[in-house]
Amino acid sequence: MKRIHRIGLALLSALLLSIPFFSWGTGLFMFVAFIPLLFIEDDMARRRAELIGKGKKARGSITWYSILAFGIFVTLTTYWVYFATWVGIVASVIVNGGYMALTFWVFHYTRRKLGDRLGYASLAIFWLAFEFLYIRAQINFPWLLLGNGFANDVILIQWYEITGTLGGTLWALVMNILLFKILRQWIKTHSFVPIRSKVSWAVGFFMIPLLISVIRYMSYEEKDEPYEMVVLQPNIDPYAKFTDLPQEEQTAILLRLADSLVTPNTEYIVGPETFINQNVWQSTMHTHPEVLKLYDFLQDYPRAKLVLGATTYKLYSATEDYTPTSQPINQGRHRYDSFNSAFQLDETSMIQIYHKSMQVTGVEKMPHANLLKFLSKLTIKLGGTMRSHGTQAFRNAFVSPQDGTCVGPVICWESVFGEYVTDYVGEAGANFLFIITNDGWWRNTSGHRQHNAFARLRAIENRRSVARSANTGISSLIDQRGRELARAGWWEETGLRGSLNRNDHLTFYTRHGDFLGRIATLLTVILLLYTIVFRYIKK
Repeated sequence: MKRIHRIGLALLSALLLSIPFFSWGTGLFMFVAFIPLLFIEDDMARRRAELIGKGKKARGSITWYSILAFGIFVTLTTYWVYFATWVGIVASVIVNGGYMALTFWVFHYTRRKLGDRLGYASLAIFWLAFEFLYIRAQINFPWLLLGNGFANDVILIQWYEITGTLGGTLWALVMNILLFKILRQWIKTHSFVPIRSKVSWAVGFFMIPLLISVIRYMSYEEKDEPYEMVVLQPNIDPYAKFTDLPQEEQTAILLRLADSLVTPNTEYIVGPETFINQNVWQSTMHTHPEVLKLYDFLQDYPRAKLVLGATTYKLYSATEDYTPTSQPINQGRHRYDSFNSAFQLDETSMIQIYHKSMQVTGVEKMPHANLLKFLSKLTIKLGGTMRSHGTQAFRNAFVSPQDGTCVGPVICWESVFGEYVTDYVGEAGANFLFIITNDGWWRNTSGHRQHNAFARLRAIENRRSVARSANTGISSLIDQRGRELARAGWWEETGLRGSLNRNDHLTFYTRHGDFLGRIATLLTVILLLYTIVFRYIKK
Protein backbone atom coordinates (compact mmCIF):
# COMPACT_ATOMS: atom_id res chain seq x y z
CA MET A 1 0.00 0.00 0.00
CA LYS A 2 1.42 3.38 -1.00
CA ARG A 3 1.91 6.13 1.55
CA ILE A 4 -0.66 8.36 -0.15
CA HIS A 5 -3.23 5.59 0.18
CA ARG A 6 -2.48 5.22 3.88
CA ILE A 7 -2.88 8.95 4.37
CA GLY A 8 -6.21 8.86 2.52
CA LEU A 9 -7.45 5.99 4.68
CA ALA A 10 -6.41 7.81 7.86
CA LEU A 11 -8.35 10.89 6.76
CA LEU A 12 -11.35 8.72 5.91
CA SER A 13 -11.35 7.26 9.43
CA ALA A 14 -11.22 10.79 10.87
CA LEU A 15 -14.21 11.84 8.78
CA LEU A 16 -16.27 8.75 9.65
CA LEU A 17 -15.52 9.15 13.36
CA SER A 18 -16.62 12.79 13.38
CA ILE A 19 -19.95 12.45 11.51
CA PRO A 20 -21.92 10.98 14.46
CA PHE A 21 -21.08 14.02 16.60
CA PHE A 22 -22.90 16.47 14.33
CA SER A 23 -26.62 17.07 14.77
CA TRP A 24 -27.30 15.74 11.26
CA GLY A 25 -25.15 12.64 11.79
CA THR A 26 -25.91 9.16 13.05
CA GLY A 27 -23.95 6.74 15.17
CA LEU A 28 -24.24 4.10 12.44
CA PHE A 29 -21.10 5.60 10.89
CA MET A 30 -19.27 4.59 14.05
CA PHE A 31 -19.58 0.93 13.00
CA VAL A 32 -17.17 1.44 10.06
CA ALA A 33 -15.07 4.39 11.24
CA PHE A 34 -12.07 2.31 12.38
CA ILE A 35 -11.99 0.07 9.30
CA PRO A 36 -9.73 2.33 7.15
CA LEU A 37 -7.31 2.67 10.05
CA LEU A 38 -7.37 -1.09 10.63
CA PHE A 39 -6.40 -1.64 6.99
CA ILE A 40 -3.41 0.65 7.51
CA GLU A 41 -2.45 -1.23 10.66
CA ASP A 42 -2.79 -4.60 8.92
CA ASP A 43 -0.71 -3.47 5.95
CA MET A 44 2.07 -2.09 8.13
CA ALA A 45 2.13 -5.19 10.34
CA ARG A 46 2.50 -7.44 7.27
CA ARG A 47 5.20 -5.22 5.75
CA ARG A 48 7.09 -5.25 9.02
CA ALA A 49 6.90 -9.05 9.26
CA GLU A 50 8.09 -9.44 5.66
CA LEU A 51 11.06 -7.13 6.13
CA ILE A 52 12.11 -8.78 9.38
CA GLY A 53 11.71 -12.18 7.72
CA LYS A 54 14.17 -11.08 5.04
CA GLY A 55 16.61 -9.86 7.65
CA LYS A 56 15.92 -6.23 6.87
CA LYS A 57 15.17 -3.37 9.24
CA ALA A 58 11.46 -2.60 9.62
CA ARG A 59 10.45 0.81 8.39
CA GLY A 60 7.42 2.98 8.98
CA SER A 61 5.16 3.21 11.98
CA ILE A 62 1.43 3.16 12.59
CA THR A 63 1.92 6.00 15.08
CA TRP A 64 1.97 8.83 12.56
CA TYR A 65 -1.12 7.63 10.73
CA SER A 66 -3.07 7.18 13.95
CA ILE A 67 -1.98 10.64 15.14
CA LEU A 68 -3.21 12.04 11.82
CA ALA A 69 -6.54 10.22 12.01
CA PHE A 70 -7.33 11.00 15.63
CA GLY A 71 -5.93 14.53 15.48
CA ILE A 72 -8.22 15.39 12.54
CA PHE A 73 -11.13 13.65 14.28
CA VAL A 74 -10.66 15.75 17.42
CA THR A 75 -10.31 18.93 15.33
CA LEU A 76 -13.45 18.29 13.27
CA THR A 77 -15.49 17.43 16.35
CA THR A 78 -14.32 20.04 18.86
CA TYR A 79 -13.19 22.91 16.61
CA TRP A 80 -15.71 25.12 18.39
CA VAL A 81 -13.47 25.31 21.49
CA TYR A 82 -11.41 27.79 19.46
CA PHE A 83 -14.14 30.44 19.84
CA ALA A 84 -13.57 30.40 23.60
CA THR A 85 -9.79 29.97 23.52
CA TRP A 86 -7.21 28.91 20.96
CA VAL A 87 -5.22 27.29 23.76
CA GLY A 88 -8.17 25.00 24.43
CA ILE A 89 -8.41 23.56 20.94
CA VAL A 90 -4.63 23.06 20.71
CA ALA A 91 -4.65 21.25 24.06
CA SER A 92 -7.68 19.20 23.02
CA VAL A 93 -6.01 17.99 19.84
CA ILE A 94 -2.71 17.19 21.57
CA VAL A 95 -4.18 15.46 24.63
CA ASN A 96 -7.17 13.67 23.08
CA GLY A 97 -5.46 12.81 19.82
CA GLY A 98 -2.32 11.72 21.65
CA TYR A 99 -4.13 9.40 24.06
CA MET A 100 -6.14 7.83 21.24
CA ALA A 101 -3.06 7.32 19.08
CA LEU A 102 -1.20 5.78 22.03
CA THR A 103 -4.08 3.37 22.69
CA PHE A 104 -4.15 2.33 19.03
CA TRP A 105 -0.38 1.83 19.00
CA VAL A 106 -0.57 -0.42 22.09
CA PHE A 107 -3.19 -2.50 20.27
CA HIS A 108 -0.90 -2.69 17.22
CA TYR A 109 2.02 -3.84 19.37
CA THR A 110 -0.11 -6.42 21.18
CA ARG A 111 -1.48 -7.82 17.93
CA ARG A 112 2.03 -8.24 16.54
CA LYS A 113 3.05 -10.20 19.61
CA LEU A 114 -0.09 -12.23 20.31
CA GLY A 115 -1.68 -12.69 16.88
CA ASP A 116 -5.08 -11.80 15.47
CA ARG A 117 -7.46 -13.35 17.98
CA LEU A 118 -6.09 -11.74 21.15
CA GLY A 119 -4.76 -8.80 19.18
CA TYR A 120 -8.11 -7.60 17.86
CA ALA A 121 -9.80 -8.38 21.17
CA SER A 122 -7.21 -6.11 22.79
CA LEU A 123 -8.38 -3.15 20.69
CA ALA A 124 -11.83 -3.23 22.30
CA ILE A 125 -10.40 -3.93 25.76
CA PHE A 126 -7.70 -1.25 25.62
CA TRP A 127 -10.08 1.37 24.24
CA LEU A 128 -12.68 0.73 26.93
CA ALA A 129 -9.98 0.96 29.61
CA PHE A 130 -8.65 4.17 28.05
CA GLU A 131 -12.08 5.85 28.11
CA PHE A 132 -12.79 4.61 31.64
CA LEU A 133 -9.48 5.90 33.04
CA TYR A 134 -9.45 9.09 30.99
CA ILE A 135 -12.74 10.43 32.35
CA ARG A 136 -11.31 9.97 35.86
CA ALA A 137 -8.00 11.71 35.20
CA GLN A 138 -7.27 15.30 36.22
CA ILE A 139 -6.80 16.17 32.56
CA ASN A 140 -9.95 14.86 30.92
CA PHE A 141 -12.31 15.64 28.09
CA PRO A 142 -14.96 12.91 27.84
CA TRP A 143 -16.73 14.68 24.97
CA LEU A 144 -15.33 12.21 22.42
CA LEU A 145 -16.18 8.87 24.02
CA LEU A 146 -17.24 6.66 21.12
CA GLY A 147 -20.50 5.82 22.89
CA ASN A 148 -21.44 9.52 22.84
CA GLY A 149 -21.64 9.23 19.06
CA PHE A 150 -25.05 7.53 19.41
CA ALA A 151 -26.66 10.52 21.14
CA ASN A 152 -28.75 11.23 18.02
CA ASP A 153 -29.99 7.62 17.87
CA VAL A 154 -31.84 7.10 21.14
CA ILE A 155 -34.03 4.38 19.65
CA LEU A 156 -30.87 2.26 19.15
CA ILE A 157 -29.36 2.60 22.64
CA GLN A 158 -32.10 2.06 25.22
CA TRP A 159 -29.82 -0.56 26.79
CA TYR A 160 -27.59 2.27 28.00
CA GLU A 161 -29.70 1.88 31.16
CA ILE A 162 -27.55 -1.24 31.72
CA THR A 163 -24.15 -0.43 30.21
CA GLY A 164 -23.95 3.35 30.03
CA THR A 165 -21.96 5.05 27.28
CA LEU A 166 -19.17 2.47 27.40
CA GLY A 167 -21.65 -0.08 26.05
CA GLY A 168 -21.94 2.00 22.90
CA THR A 169 -18.15 2.15 22.66
CA LEU A 170 -17.94 -1.65 22.89
CA TRP A 171 -20.70 -2.08 20.29
CA ALA A 172 -18.92 0.21 17.84
CA LEU A 173 -15.48 -1.39 18.28
CA VAL A 174 -16.65 -4.98 17.93
CA MET A 175 -18.65 -4.12 14.80
CA ASN A 176 -15.57 -2.45 13.29
CA ILE A 177 -13.42 -5.50 13.99
CA LEU A 178 -15.98 -7.95 12.58
CA LEU A 179 -16.66 -5.91 9.44
CA PHE A 180 -12.94 -5.35 8.88
CA LYS A 181 -12.25 -9.08 9.03
CA ILE A 182 -15.08 -9.73 6.56
CA LEU A 183 -13.78 -7.13 4.12
CA ARG A 184 -10.19 -8.31 4.43
CA GLN A 185 -11.19 -11.91 3.72
CA TRP A 186 -13.41 -10.88 0.82
CA ILE A 187 -10.59 -8.90 -0.77
CA LYS A 188 -8.35 -11.98 -0.55
CA THR A 189 -10.79 -14.62 -1.82
CA HIS A 190 -13.71 -12.84 -3.52
CA SER A 191 -15.79 -15.68 -2.15
CA PHE A 192 -18.66 -15.66 0.30
CA VAL A 193 -18.00 -19.19 1.58
CA PRO A 194 -15.02 -18.46 3.90
CA ILE A 195 -16.74 -15.51 5.53
CA ARG A 196 -20.21 -16.93 6.20
CA SER A 197 -19.57 -17.43 9.90
CA LYS A 198 -18.07 -13.95 10.25
CA VAL A 199 -21.07 -12.42 8.49
CA SER A 200 -23.39 -14.28 10.85
CA TRP A 201 -21.49 -12.95 13.85
CA ALA A 202 -21.59 -9.40 12.49
CA VAL A 203 -25.30 -9.54 11.74
CA GLY A 204 -26.03 -11.00 15.15
CA PHE A 205 -23.90 -8.52 17.03
CA PHE A 206 -25.60 -5.66 15.19
CA MET A 207 -29.18 -6.92 15.27
CA ILE A 208 -29.47 -8.26 18.82
CA PRO A 209 -28.67 -4.98 20.64
CA LEU A 210 -30.71 -3.08 18.05
CA LEU A 211 -33.80 -5.30 18.50
CA ILE A 212 -33.50 -5.22 22.28
CA SER A 213 -33.34 -1.44 22.16
CA VAL A 214 -36.27 -1.01 19.77
CA ILE A 215 -38.43 -3.35 21.85
CA ARG A 216 -37.46 -1.53 25.03
CA TYR A 217 -38.13 1.84 23.38
CA MET A 218 -41.59 0.78 22.21
CA SER A 219 -42.58 -0.99 25.43
CA TYR A 220 -41.14 1.35 28.06
CA GLU A 221 -43.90 3.11 29.95
CA GLU A 222 -43.30 5.97 32.32
CA LYS A 223 -45.23 6.03 35.54
CA ASP A 224 -47.93 8.65 35.08
CA GLU A 225 -46.83 11.17 37.70
CA PRO A 226 -46.53 14.48 35.83
CA TYR A 227 -44.94 17.66 37.16
CA GLU A 228 -45.30 20.94 35.30
CA MET A 229 -41.91 22.39 34.47
CA VAL A 230 -40.96 25.83 33.19
CA VAL A 231 -37.49 26.21 31.66
CA LEU A 232 -36.17 29.74 31.15
CA GLN A 233 -33.72 30.81 28.45
CA PRO A 234 -32.89 34.52 29.03
CA ASN A 235 -30.43 34.64 26.09
CA ILE A 236 -27.94 37.04 27.64
CA ASP A 237 -24.65 37.36 25.77
CA PRO A 238 -22.19 35.42 27.98
CA TYR A 239 -19.35 37.78 27.13
CA ALA A 240 -21.46 40.76 28.28
CA LYS A 241 -23.39 39.37 31.24
CA PHE A 242 -20.45 39.44 33.66
CA THR A 243 -19.17 42.90 32.79
CA ASP A 244 -21.54 45.04 30.70
CA LEU A 245 -25.12 44.19 31.68
CA PRO A 246 -26.20 45.09 35.24
CA GLN A 247 -27.53 42.20 37.28
CA GLU A 248 -30.85 43.94 37.93
CA GLU A 249 -31.51 44.09 34.18
CA GLN A 250 -30.71 40.39 33.82
CA THR A 251 -33.08 39.56 36.66
CA ALA A 252 -35.79 41.65 35.01
CA ILE A 253 -35.41 39.61 31.80
CA LEU A 254 -35.64 36.34 33.72
CA LEU A 255 -38.72 37.40 35.68
CA ARG A 256 -40.45 38.70 32.55
CA LEU A 257 -39.99 35.31 30.93
CA ALA A 258 -41.15 33.50 34.05
CA ASP A 259 -44.24 35.69 34.34
CA SER A 260 -45.27 34.74 30.79
CA LEU A 261 -44.98 30.99 31.41
CA VAL A 262 -45.52 30.10 35.06
CA THR A 263 -49.01 28.95 36.07
CA PRO A 264 -50.53 28.06 39.45
CA ASN A 265 -49.79 24.41 38.57
CA THR A 266 -46.09 24.93 37.95
CA GLU A 267 -43.94 22.78 40.22
CA TYR A 268 -40.47 23.82 39.06
CA ILE A 269 -38.89 26.81 37.34
CA VAL A 270 -35.39 26.19 35.99
CA GLY A 271 -32.89 28.89 35.03
CA PRO A 272 -29.33 28.78 33.64
CA GLU A 273 -25.88 28.43 35.17
CA THR A 274 -24.17 31.38 36.98
CA PHE A 275 -27.20 33.62 36.42
CA ILE A 276 -26.60 35.71 39.56
CA ASN A 277 -22.93 36.60 39.82
CA GLN A 278 -22.46 39.74 41.91
CA ASN A 279 -21.47 39.55 45.60
CA VAL A 280 -23.50 36.45 46.47
CA TRP A 281 -22.04 35.56 49.86
CA GLN A 282 -23.58 32.36 51.18
CA SER A 283 -23.97 33.66 54.74
CA THR A 284 -26.17 36.57 53.57
CA MET A 285 -27.61 35.06 50.41
CA HIS A 286 -31.19 35.23 51.69
CA THR A 287 -30.92 39.03 51.86
CA HIS A 288 -29.29 39.56 48.46
CA PRO A 289 -31.37 42.11 46.47
CA GLU A 290 -31.74 39.85 43.41
CA VAL A 291 -32.64 36.83 45.51
CA LEU A 292 -35.31 38.89 47.27
CA LYS A 293 -36.81 39.76 43.86
CA LEU A 294 -37.03 36.08 43.05
CA TYR A 295 -38.65 35.38 46.40
CA ASP A 296 -41.19 38.12 45.72
CA PHE A 297 -42.10 36.51 42.40
CA LEU A 298 -42.62 33.12 44.06
CA GLN A 299 -45.12 34.61 46.52
CA ASP A 300 -47.79 34.32 43.84
CA TYR A 301 -46.89 30.70 43.12
CA PRO A 302 -46.53 28.85 46.44
CA ARG A 303 -46.23 25.44 44.75
CA ALA A 304 -43.30 26.50 42.56
CA LYS A 305 -39.63 25.85 43.32
CA LEU A 306 -37.01 27.91 41.47
CA VAL A 307 -33.68 26.26 40.61
CA LEU A 308 -31.05 28.67 39.34
CA GLY A 309 -27.28 29.10 39.02
CA ALA A 310 -25.06 31.62 40.79
CA THR A 311 -21.43 32.39 41.50
CA THR A 312 -21.30 32.26 45.30
CA TYR A 313 -18.67 32.97 47.91
CA LYS A 314 -17.89 31.61 51.36
CA LEU A 315 -15.84 33.46 53.97
CA TYR A 316 -13.36 31.76 56.32
CA SER A 317 -12.11 33.51 59.44
CA ALA A 318 -10.43 30.62 61.24
CA THR A 319 -7.20 29.07 59.96
CA GLU A 320 -8.50 25.55 60.47
CA ASP A 321 -11.37 26.25 58.05
CA TYR A 322 -9.10 27.18 55.13
CA THR A 323 -9.37 24.97 52.06
CA PRO A 324 -6.76 24.32 49.32
CA THR A 325 -8.81 26.49 46.93
CA SER A 326 -9.41 29.40 49.31
CA GLN A 327 -7.83 32.76 48.52
CA PRO A 328 -6.72 35.58 50.85
CA ILE A 329 -8.55 38.88 51.18
CA ASN A 330 -6.16 41.84 51.03
CA GLN A 331 -3.33 39.74 52.48
CA GLY A 332 -5.25 39.45 55.78
CA ARG A 333 -6.17 36.41 57.84
CA HIS A 334 -9.57 36.13 56.21
CA ARG A 335 -9.88 33.90 53.17
CA TYR A 336 -12.72 32.98 50.84
CA ASP A 337 -13.79 30.34 48.35
CA SER A 338 -15.74 30.95 45.16
CA PHE A 339 -18.19 28.36 43.85
CA ASN A 340 -20.10 27.70 40.68
CA SER A 341 -23.35 26.92 42.46
CA ALA A 342 -26.95 25.93 41.93
CA PHE A 343 -29.61 26.83 44.49
CA GLN A 344 -33.30 26.27 45.11
CA LEU A 345 -35.80 28.84 46.37
CA ASP A 346 -39.21 27.69 47.57
CA GLU A 347 -41.96 28.59 50.03
CA THR A 348 -39.58 28.04 52.95
CA SER A 349 -36.85 30.43 54.03
CA MET A 350 -34.12 27.80 53.64
CA ILE A 351 -31.98 28.07 50.51
CA GLN A 352 -30.73 24.69 49.34
CA ILE A 353 -27.39 24.93 47.54
CA TYR A 354 -25.04 22.69 45.56
CA HIS A 355 -21.50 23.49 44.37
CA LYS A 356 -20.29 22.27 41.00
CA SER A 357 -17.58 19.71 41.66
CA MET A 358 -16.63 18.30 38.25
CA GLN A 359 -14.79 21.33 36.94
CA VAL A 360 -13.60 22.22 33.46
CA THR A 361 -9.87 21.67 33.03
CA GLY A 362 -8.05 24.92 32.30
CA VAL A 363 -11.12 27.04 33.04
CA GLU A 364 -12.23 26.25 36.58
CA LYS A 365 -9.24 24.21 37.68
CA MET A 366 -5.55 23.79 36.91
CA PRO A 367 -4.77 20.05 36.77
CA HIS A 368 -1.69 18.86 38.62
CA ALA A 369 -1.33 22.39 39.99
CA ASN A 370 2.01 21.73 41.69
CA LEU A 371 3.63 20.37 38.54
CA LEU A 372 1.99 22.70 36.01
CA LYS A 373 2.00 25.93 37.98
CA PHE A 374 4.02 27.61 35.22
CA LEU A 375 1.02 27.15 32.88
CA SER A 376 -1.47 28.90 35.17
CA LYS A 377 -1.49 32.05 33.03
CA LEU A 378 -2.80 30.02 30.11
CA THR A 379 -5.99 29.05 31.95
CA ILE A 380 -8.99 30.97 30.69
CA LYS A 381 -11.66 32.87 32.50
CA LEU A 382 -15.17 32.25 31.17
CA GLY A 383 -18.30 33.57 32.77
CA GLY A 384 -16.58 35.05 35.76
CA THR A 385 -15.18 31.67 36.71
CA MET A 386 -11.97 31.58 38.70
CA ARG A 387 -8.97 29.36 38.35
CA SER A 388 -9.63 27.70 41.71
CA HIS A 389 -13.33 27.23 42.33
CA GLY A 390 -14.23 25.35 45.47
CA THR A 391 -15.99 22.00 45.27
CA GLN A 392 -17.90 19.58 47.43
CA ALA A 393 -17.12 15.89 47.82
CA PHE A 394 -20.65 14.56 47.35
CA ARG A 395 -23.69 15.05 45.13
CA ASN A 396 -26.84 16.35 46.72
CA ALA A 397 -30.39 16.83 45.50
CA PHE A 398 -32.85 19.64 46.21
CA VAL A 399 -35.88 18.46 48.16
CA SER A 400 -39.43 19.72 47.62
CA PRO A 401 -40.98 20.99 50.87
CA GLN A 402 -44.41 19.86 49.63
CA ASP A 403 -43.93 16.18 48.77
CA GLY A 404 -40.25 15.33 49.17
CA THR A 405 -39.55 15.12 45.42
CA CYS A 406 -35.82 15.44 44.75
CA VAL A 407 -34.12 17.08 41.76
CA GLY A 408 -30.47 16.67 40.82
CA PRO A 409 -28.87 20.05 39.96
CA VAL A 410 -26.35 19.02 37.29
CA ILE A 411 -24.17 22.01 36.37
CA CYS A 412 -22.90 22.29 32.79
CA TRP A 413 -19.77 20.15 32.27
CA GLU A 414 -20.94 17.62 34.86
CA SER A 415 -23.64 16.40 32.48
CA VAL A 416 -21.01 14.88 30.16
CA PHE A 417 -19.87 12.37 32.84
CA GLY A 418 -22.24 9.42 32.88
CA GLU A 419 -21.24 7.66 36.10
CA TYR A 420 -20.81 10.99 37.88
CA VAL A 421 -24.44 11.90 37.15
CA THR A 422 -25.64 8.58 38.58
CA ASP A 423 -24.62 9.84 42.03
CA TYR A 424 -27.38 12.45 41.88
CA VAL A 425 -29.85 9.61 41.42
CA GLY A 426 -28.42 6.62 43.25
CA GLU A 427 -26.90 8.42 46.26
CA ALA A 428 -28.82 11.70 46.47
CA GLY A 429 -32.17 10.23 45.40
CA ALA A 430 -33.05 12.57 42.53
CA ASN A 431 -36.40 11.91 40.84
CA PHE A 432 -35.60 14.41 38.07
CA LEU A 433 -32.38 15.72 36.55
CA PHE A 434 -32.04 19.47 35.95
CA ILE A 435 -29.12 20.53 33.76
CA ILE A 436 -28.22 24.20 33.97
CA THR A 437 -25.57 25.54 31.62
CA ASN A 438 -24.18 28.48 29.68
CA ASP A 439 -23.04 27.30 26.25
CA GLY A 440 -22.82 30.63 24.45
CA TRP A 441 -19.03 30.85 24.62
CA TRP A 442 -18.76 28.68 21.50
CA ARG A 443 -21.11 30.76 19.34
CA ASN A 444 -23.51 29.06 16.93
CA THR A 445 -21.38 25.96 16.38
CA SER A 446 -21.89 22.26 16.97
CA GLY A 447 -20.64 22.53 20.58
CA HIS A 448 -23.94 23.52 22.18
CA ARG A 449 -25.82 21.00 20.02
CA GLN A 450 -23.55 18.18 21.14
CA HIS A 451 -23.92 19.21 24.77
CA ASN A 452 -27.71 19.15 24.52
CA ALA A 453 -27.61 15.76 22.78
CA PHE A 454 -25.59 14.23 25.63
CA ALA A 455 -28.46 15.06 28.02
CA ARG A 456 -30.48 12.38 26.20
CA LEU A 457 -27.89 9.80 27.23
CA ARG A 458 -28.18 10.78 30.90
CA ALA A 459 -31.99 10.44 30.65
CA ILE A 460 -31.73 6.89 29.27
CA GLU A 461 -28.97 5.74 31.63
CA ASN A 462 -30.91 6.76 34.73
CA ARG A 463 -34.48 6.72 33.36
CA ARG A 464 -34.93 10.24 34.64
CA SER A 465 -36.75 13.04 32.89
CA VAL A 466 -34.45 15.98 32.19
CA ALA A 467 -35.20 19.71 32.25
CA ARG A 468 -32.31 21.58 30.63
CA SER A 469 -31.86 25.35 30.87
CA ALA A 470 -29.12 26.91 28.72
CA ASN A 471 -28.62 30.67 28.85
CA THR A 472 -28.43 31.07 25.06
CA GLY A 473 -29.81 27.65 24.07
CA ILE A 474 -30.39 24.86 23.43
CA SER A 475 -32.87 24.41 26.29
CA SER A 476 -35.02 21.29 26.31
CA LEU A 477 -37.43 18.96 28.07
CA ILE A 478 -36.43 15.31 27.69
CA ASP A 479 -38.39 12.24 28.74
CA GLN A 480 -37.09 9.01 30.27
CA ARG A 481 -36.53 7.41 26.84
CA GLY A 482 -34.27 10.27 25.78
CA ARG A 483 -36.85 11.88 23.49
CA GLU A 484 -36.94 15.66 23.30
CA LEU A 485 -40.49 16.73 24.10
CA ALA A 486 -39.78 20.44 23.64
CA ARG A 487 -36.83 22.55 22.57
CA ALA A 488 -35.86 26.22 22.64
CA GLY A 489 -33.51 27.07 19.80
CA TRP A 490 -30.21 28.87 19.73
CA TRP A 491 -30.03 32.57 20.64
CA GLU A 492 -33.68 33.05 21.52
CA GLU A 493 -35.07 34.89 24.53
CA THR A 494 -37.75 32.37 25.34
CA GLY A 495 -38.83 29.55 27.61
CA LEU A 496 -40.57 26.20 27.69
CA ARG A 497 -43.51 24.86 29.66
CA GLY A 498 -44.37 21.18 29.75
CA SER A 499 -44.91 18.15 31.93
CA LEU A 500 -42.30 15.58 32.89
CA ASN A 501 -42.93 12.38 34.83
CA ARG A 502 -41.25 11.59 38.12
CA ASN A 503 -39.43 8.28 38.53
CA ASP A 504 -38.13 6.44 41.61
CA HIS A 505 -36.72 3.28 40.00
CA LEU A 506 -32.96 2.78 39.90
CA THR A 507 -31.52 1.32 36.70
CA PHE A 508 -28.72 -1.24 36.60
CA TYR A 509 -26.34 1.45 35.35
CA THR A 510 -27.37 3.85 38.12
CA ARG A 511 -26.55 1.17 40.69
CA HIS A 512 -23.37 -0.23 39.14
CA GLY A 513 -21.93 2.53 36.96
CA ASP A 514 -19.16 1.87 34.43
CA PHE A 515 -18.67 -1.80 35.24
CA LEU A 516 -17.52 -2.44 31.65
CA GLY A 517 -14.64 -0.04 32.19
CA ARG A 518 -13.60 -1.74 35.40
CA ILE A 519 -13.57 -5.14 33.73
CA ALA A 520 -11.66 -3.75 30.74
CA THR A 521 -9.06 -2.14 33.00
CA LEU A 522 -8.42 -5.45 34.77
CA LEU A 523 -8.17 -7.28 31.43
CA THR A 524 -5.82 -4.59 30.12
CA VAL A 525 -3.38 -5.22 32.95
CA ILE A 526 -3.54 -8.98 32.31
CA LEU A 527 -3.11 -8.59 28.56
CA LEU A 528 -0.18 -6.20 28.84
CA LEU A 529 1.58 -8.48 31.33
CA TYR A 530 0.94 -11.46 29.09
CA THR A 531 2.25 -9.54 26.07
CA ILE A 532 5.49 -8.71 27.88
CA VAL A 533 5.93 -12.27 29.16
CA PHE A 534 5.09 -13.76 25.76
CA ARG A 535 7.63 -11.49 24.13
CA TYR A 536 10.46 -12.83 26.28
CA ILE A 537 9.26 -16.45 26.03
CA LYS A 538 9.22 -16.15 22.25
CA LYS A 539 12.78 -14.87 22.30
